[in-house]
Amino acid sequence: MDRRSFNLALVGSLTTALTLLSSAAPAEEDGKEKCYGVALKGQNDCAAGPGTTCAGSSKIDYQGNAWKYVPRGTCASIKTPFGNGSLEALKRRT
Repeated sequence: MDRRSFNLALVGSLTTALTLLSSAAPAEEDGKEKCYGVALKGQNDCAAGPGTTCAGSSKIDYQGNAWKYVPRGTCASIKTPFGNGSLEALKRRT
């Protein structure tokens, strides 16, 4: 394969990848929202604060700065032993 053919193939592959990525709908667009303080240990969807990497990294149950996707409009009604879920990070239990 010559250089020109290689470059065209590379551009085509990158274009396809970008198209697939841009067509993937985020969970927020699928009727879900981030709900903080409701995930059990190791079951958060992402953002568990300093010292954690992402999904599945919460260190304790109901960690206030860890969120989980829940159906839109249900977060504040989810009860935990430490209060209800929140649409914003909580200072409790970090």
